[in-house]
Amino acid sequence: MTATIGRRERKKAQTRQALADAATKLFTERGYDNVGVREVAEAADVSLSTLFKHFPSKESLVFDLDADVEADLVAAVRDRPAGQSVIHGLRDYLMRTRTARNDDPGIVAFHRLVDSTPALREYAHQMLLRHESALADAIAEATGAPAGDLAAAGLAHFALETAKVASAREDPASAFRELFDLLENGWRQ
Repeated sequence: MTATIGRRERKKAQTRQALADAATKLFTERGYDNVGVREVAEAADVSLSTLFKHFPSKESLVFDLDADVEADLVAAVRDRPAGQSVIHGLRDYLMRTRTARNDDPGIVAFHRLVDSTPALREYAHQMLLRHESALADAIAEATGAPAGDLAAAGLAHFALETAKVASAREDPASAFRELFDLLENGWRQ
């Protein structure tokens, strides 16, 4: 039996989505640094205090799917195809999500916004690192390692750091492959 979402929860979700949509529209049209949170609240027709109930910071308005990122990272390990290693599952997920440039104008504008704004690039990086513990736990579980395993924690950390290093390269997909080869096979010089 599926649970139905109550009116209050639907209203909260609608308000959150209206804020995220207003922020994205204003930020992509005028630039992140040229828009204040008060303007976002006004565009969504809510109070400033309501905005901060849903989003703790201006940067978080851009990354409204933060909770989904953690679930997706864990799923990249737990739900990888049979026979695929944990490291390849992580590589494929990060390459797919961090290098994909879509034909959708909205997605292109979003990537342009994040790439052109140092505060948003850093927030995106820190957002990934906040999910390090959950990813390390998933890696330990998938490999049969004990909870708190150092190798699982290290792999989670370094895999997430590849996103920052690879995205700064001219060919991010090649950089991801090279960095994950290093993680898998070690330094060879």
